[in-house]
Amino acid sequence: MAKQFPAFTQDQIAFVAAQPVYFVATSAPGARINLSPKGMDSLRILGANRLIWANATGSGNETAAHLPLDPRMTVMWCSFSTRPLILRAYGTARVLHRDHAEFAALAALLPDLPGLRQIYDLAVDLVQTSCGYAVPTMENAAERPVLRNWAIGKGPDGLAEYWDTRNRASLDGLATGIEANLS
Repeated sequence: MAKQFPAFTQDQIAFVAAQPVYFVATSAPGARINLSPKGMDSLRILGANRLIWANATGSGNETAAHLPLDPRMTVMWCSFSTRPLILRAYGTARVLHRDHAEFAALAALLPDLPGLRQIYDLAVDLVQTSCGYAVPTMENAAERPVLRNWAIGKGPDGLAEYWDTRNRASLDGLATGIEANLS
Protein backbone atom coordinates (compact mmCIF):
# COMPACT_ATOMS: atom_id res chain seq x y z
CA MET A 1 0.00 0.00 0.00
CA ALA A 2 2.82 2.42 0.78
CA LYS A 3 4.55 4.12 -2.13
CA GLN A 4 7.79 6.05 -2.04
CA PHE A 5 8.81 9.04 -4.15
CA PRO A 6 12.09 10.96 -4.41
CA ALA A 7 10.18 14.26 -4.32
CA PHE A 8 6.71 15.76 -3.99
CA THR A 9 4.36 15.28 -6.93
CA GLN A 10 1.92 18.01 -7.95
CA ASP A 11 -0.97 15.95 -6.55
CA GLN A 12 0.83 15.63 -3.20
CA ILE A 13 1.54 19.37 -3.11
CA ALA A 14 -2.18 20.04 -3.65
CA PHE A 15 -3.03 17.53 -0.91
CA VAL A 16 -0.69 19.28 1.56
CA ALA A 17 -2.19 22.68 0.74
CA ALA A 18 -5.67 21.37 1.58
CA GLN A 19 -4.77 19.97 5.03
CA PRO A 20 -5.59 22.07 8.11
CA VAL A 21 -3.11 20.23 10.36
CA TYR A 22 0.29 18.56 10.04
CA PHE A 23 2.66 16.85 12.44
CA VAL A 24 6.41 17.32 12.90
CA ALA A 25 8.76 14.78 14.51
CA THR A 26 12.37 15.29 15.60
CA SER A 27 14.78 13.95 18.17
CA ALA A 28 18.39 14.21 19.27
CA PRO A 29 20.79 11.71 20.82
CA GLY A 30 19.59 10.87 24.32
CA ALA A 31 16.59 13.18 24.02
CA ARG A 32 12.91 12.44 23.96
CA ILE A 33 11.28 12.15 20.55
CA ASN A 34 9.14 15.20 19.91
CA LEU A 35 5.96 14.84 17.86
CA SER A 36 4.10 18.09 17.54
CA PRO A 37 0.85 19.01 15.79
CA LYS A 38 0.90 22.22 13.77
CA GLY A 39 -1.95 24.26 12.43
CA MET A 40 -2.72 27.67 11.05
CA ASP A 41 -1.53 28.60 7.60
CA SER A 42 2.13 28.05 8.44
CA LEU A 43 3.72 25.78 5.82
CA ARG A 44 4.84 26.22 2.23
CA ILE A 45 6.29 23.74 -0.23
CA LEU A 46 8.92 25.72 -2.14
CA GLY A 47 9.86 23.01 -4.61
CA ALA A 48 9.77 19.30 -5.21
CA ASN A 49 12.31 18.73 -2.42
CA ARG A 50 11.94 21.69 -0.10
CA LEU A 51 9.42 22.95 2.41
CA ILE A 52 9.45 25.61 5.09
CA TRP A 53 7.21 26.08 8.07
CA ALA A 54 6.77 28.93 10.49
CA ASN A 55 7.09 28.07 14.15
CA ALA A 56 4.83 30.13 16.36
CA THR A 57 5.76 30.77 19.97
CA GLY A 58 4.53 27.97 22.18
CA SER A 59 5.13 26.26 25.45
CA GLY A 60 7.98 24.11 24.14
CA ASN A 61 10.86 24.65 21.75
CA GLU A 62 11.99 21.07 21.20
CA THR A 63 12.59 21.19 17.46
CA ALA A 64 15.03 24.09 17.78
CA ALA A 65 16.99 22.13 20.38
CA HIS A 66 17.03 18.88 18.41
CA LEU A 67 18.09 20.00 14.94
CA PRO A 68 21.62 21.22 15.73
CA LEU A 69 22.32 17.76 17.21
CA ASP A 70 20.36 15.65 14.71
CA PRO A 71 18.92 17.39 11.64
CA ARG A 72 16.49 14.60 10.73
CA MET A 73 12.85 15.63 10.55
CA THR A 74 9.63 13.96 9.47
CA VAL A 75 6.54 15.96 8.54
CA MET A 76 3.25 14.09 8.25
CA TRP A 77 -0.20 14.97 6.95
CA CYS A 78 -3.26 12.74 7.10
CA SER A 79 -6.60 13.28 5.54
CA PHE A 80 -9.56 13.45 7.87
CA SER A 81 -11.94 13.98 4.94
CA THR A 82 -13.28 11.47 2.44
CA ARG A 83 -10.00 10.81 0.61
CA PRO A 84 -7.99 8.40 2.80
CA LEU A 85 -4.28 9.22 2.62
CA ILE A 86 -1.27 9.62 4.88
CA LEU A 87 1.70 11.53 3.46
CA ARG A 88 5.14 11.80 5.06
CA ALA A 89 8.12 13.89 4.02
CA TYR A 90 11.51 12.82 5.36
CA GLY A 91 14.68 14.82 5.25
CA THR A 92 17.15 17.05 7.02
CA ALA A 93 16.18 20.42 8.38
CA ARG A 94 17.74 23.55 9.71
CA VAL A 95 16.40 26.10 12.13
CA LEU A 96 16.48 29.77 11.16
CA HIS A 97 16.18 32.22 14.03
CA ARG A 98 15.15 35.81 13.44
CA ASP A 99 18.78 36.96 13.09
CA HIS A 100 19.54 34.49 10.26
CA ALA A 101 20.41 36.08 6.91
CA GLU A 102 17.58 34.20 5.12
CA PHE A 103 14.91 34.66 7.78
CA ALA A 104 13.25 37.79 6.38
CA ALA A 105 13.14 36.47 2.80
CA LEU A 106 11.59 33.17 3.88
CA ALA A 107 9.19 34.87 6.29
CA ALA A 108 7.93 36.93 3.35
CA LEU A 109 6.80 33.67 1.70
CA LEU A 110 4.63 32.81 4.71
CA PRO A 111 1.55 34.53 6.14
CA ASP A 112 2.13 37.11 8.84
CA LEU A 113 2.12 35.03 12.00
CA PRO A 114 2.08 36.84 15.35
CA GLY A 115 4.68 35.28 17.63
CA LEU A 116 6.79 33.89 14.78
CA ARG A 117 9.75 32.37 16.62
CA GLN A 118 11.68 30.39 14.00
CA ILE A 119 11.41 29.11 10.47
CA TYR A 120 12.31 25.52 9.68
CA ASP A 121 13.71 24.67 6.27
CA LEU A 122 13.44 20.98 5.32
CA ALA A 123 15.42 19.43 2.47
CA VAL A 124 13.18 16.50 1.53
CA ASP A 125 14.90 13.29 0.41
CA LEU A 126 11.90 10.93 0.54
CA VAL A 127 8.13 11.30 0.30
CA GLN A 128 5.96 8.35 1.25
CA THR A 129 2.25 7.75 0.97
CA SER A 130 0.23 5.17 2.83
CA CYS A 131 -3.43 4.29 2.74
CA GLY A 132 -4.91 6.08 5.75
CA TYR A 133 -7.82 3.64 5.74
CA ALA A 134 -7.92 3.53 9.56
CA VAL A 135 -7.82 7.31 10.05
CA PRO A 136 -11.30 8.50 11.00
CA THR A 137 -13.14 11.16 9.07
CA MET A 138 -13.64 14.34 11.04
CA GLU A 139 -14.92 17.81 10.34
CA ASN A 140 -12.62 20.82 10.57
CA ALA A 141 -14.90 23.30 12.32
CA ALA A 142 -12.54 26.27 12.46
CA GLU A 143 -9.04 27.46 13.16
CA ARG A 144 -8.48 28.26 16.84
CA PRO A 145 -7.62 31.94 17.35
CA VAL A 146 -6.16 31.36 20.83
CA LEU A 147 -2.43 31.25 19.99
CA ARG A 148 -2.67 34.16 17.56
CA ASN A 149 -4.56 36.29 20.10
CA TRP A 150 -2.15 35.32 22.89
CA ALA A 151 0.88 36.40 20.82
CA ILE A 152 -0.76 39.68 19.80
CA GLY A 153 -1.61 40.37 23.45
CA LYS A 154 1.98 39.69 24.54
CA GLY A 155 3.43 42.11 21.99
CA PRO A 156 7.11 42.12 20.97
CA ASP A 157 8.47 42.80 24.47
CA GLY A 158 6.26 40.20 26.09
CA LEU A 159 7.23 37.60 23.48
CA ALA A 160 10.93 38.34 24.02
CA GLU A 161 10.46 37.90 27.76
CA TYR A 162 8.61 34.62 27.19
CA TRP A 163 11.36 33.34 24.89
CA ASP A 164 13.97 34.33 27.46
CA THR A 165 12.24 32.71 30.43
CA ARG A 166 10.39 29.76 28.84
CA ASN A 167 12.03 28.79 25.52
CA ARG A 168 15.80 28.59 26.23
CA ALA A 169 15.94 24.84 26.87
CA SER A 170 14.17 21.69 25.74
CA LEU A 171 12.52 19.18 28.07
CA ASP A 172 15.90 17.44 28.24
CA GLY A 173 17.84 20.64 28.96
CA LEU A 174 19.20 21.09 25.44
CA ALA A 175 19.84 24.66 24.29
CA THR A 176 17.33 25.99 21.75
CA GLY A 177 19.34 28.94 20.40
CA ILE A 178 16.48 31.32 21.19
CA GLU A 179 18.96 33.92 22.43
CA ALA A 180 19.46 34.77 18.74
CA ASN A 181 15.98 36.32 18.87
CA LEU A 182 16.74 38.40 21.96
CA SER A 183 19.45 40.69 20.64
